[in-house]
Amino acid sequence: MKRVLTVLAAGVPLAAAVYLPTASAQPQPASVTTPPACTAPALKAPAGTEVESVRAVRQAGGTIHGTGILGGDVSGVPAFCQVTVTLTHPGDGDHAKVQTWLPLERWNGRFQAIGGSAYGAGDNGVGLGTAVKNGYAATTTDAGVGDVLDTGWVLDGGGKVNTALLKNFASRSQHEAAVVGKAVVDGVYGKRAAYSYFTGCSTGGREGYMEAQRYPDDYDGILADAPAINWDEFEVATLWPQVVMNNEKTYPTTCELNAFTDAAVKACDKLDGVQDALVDDASRCDYDPRRLIGTKVVCEGEERTITAADAAVVRKIWDGPRTTSGKKLWAGVPVGADLTGLAATEDGKGAPFPVPALWVQLFLEKDPSFDLTKITYSDFTQLFRQSQAEYDKVIGTDDPDLSDFRRSGGKLITWQGDTDEYIPAQGTVRYRDQVVRKLGSAQKTDDFYRLFLAPNTSHCGLDGQDGSADGLAALTDWVEHGKAPRTLPATLVDTNGETVTRDLCAYPQVLRYKGHGDTSLAAGFHCVSPSRH
Repeated sequence: MKRVLTVLAAGVPLAAAVYLPTASAQPQPASVTTPPACTAPALKAPAGTEVESVRAVRQAGGTIHGTGILGGDVSGVPAFCQVTVTLTHPGDGDHAKVQTWLPLERWNGRFQAIGGSAYGAGDNGVGLGTAVKNGYAATTTDAGVGDVLDTGWVLDGGGKVNTALLKNFASRSQHEAAVVGKAVVDGVYGKRAAYSYFTGCSTGGREGYMEAQRYPDDYDGILADAPAINWDEFEVATLWPQVVMNNEKTYPTTCELNAFTDAAVKACDKLDGVQDALVDDASRCDYDPRRLIGTKVVCEGEERTITAADAAVVRKIWDGPRTTSGKKLWAGVPVGADLTGLAATEDGKGAPFPVPALWVQLFLEKDPSFDLTKITYSDFTQLFRQSQAEYDKVIGTDDPDLSDFRRSGGKLITWQGDTDEYIPAQGTVRYRDQVVRKLGSAQKTDDFYRLFLAPNTSHCGLDGQDGSADGLAALTDWVEHGKAPRTLPATLVDTNGETVTRDLCAYPQVLRYKGHGDTSLAAGFHCVSPSRH
């Protein structure tokens, strides 16, 4: 369970020390001069719903303790009004709670909605507290489905997927939270928010893209990081490392996996023109793991020799899922990423990451006891295709037509780690390229949507684990002042564990060393077209 908590924390938006956007841009003047009364406002139910209850409670603030298995804390939160609205969709028997926290003093005039993680649709309290601390009125929804690994809702009594709750989780509850949250702000403060934003990473990132695609008028700006778009494809694809190990009957240890990663990073470090302990474009690293065959490594005091079988497993994991005939299905784990996240082992056997494991067992097989170790390569292809067929239109979130969002004046920023071990950045890159083709030009796309890739950064790593970047500040500057971000200043951690600064390039540009200057500072690098490497 400790490993599960560790890896999930990497993908949880707005958990303790993880993904706490500060919007350090100059705040708006305080829009509330006297504390409002914290009373339940009269609300009109969003279309297709009924309001079951509205409850308002004045909270003293202080330290907020995050709920659920992710926990976390945020301190120094000012007093706020907590309004909880419970919605239901008649005939569906669901109960989706929308929480809105409103600072009782020094509201900055902005509204911020907060996304979820894994199978959790919304925030556990730490993100809400952080937003209030920064002057925002903030909202989130549980979509009626519970915590990040709560999947008891998935199958009904007849062993079928609960389509109503899946629809909540996939899309409709987020839109309803936007409608309700804005109405609560208006009802409590007596005035509407000047600007509305959505922030999220991983599942939260997918929810942000869903908003841009399906409800383009909900938000002025969306910060959607490491987005779990292509959900129906990558959820199956992330089980691939376990399928490979089971079929090859080879289970490399943690230190052996790390030896492959370290060797690849060392070989590809100079792709940006200098050896700086960072691989600035992991997709271009073509290190062959067979080069490590015969190398001796020490694992927990025992010397081991890297075998051809070990190298074959790593090669397949890096390459990514393929059909038995060799057709590429999805991107693999990026070279340089931590292989132990998806290729974990326990007692010499595979230990699958719970999120894709639950997806296959519950949503595809409809059998919680389904034995994942029995999946053959042929079975894997069938599961991949089944997932696409059954769930793409429900939760795929990969529609590249963002023309309505563009016309609405919305702005979309995404950052993602180039070594994201759970959601390969190549899926996000592919989506961005599809948007460019759909809209007809990169310039039209750059006018409202920019993607930034961060070297040596894991899943949601710029939330404070592998470094940090203030994407919300960049977003508010763009929305409110028309300042499109050419770069995204970030603090990164290199492969030596040292802190460095970089100005992340807007895709498709990449970082390249200028030929002089301190390699630990952003000033020593500039953005170039990848063709100039």
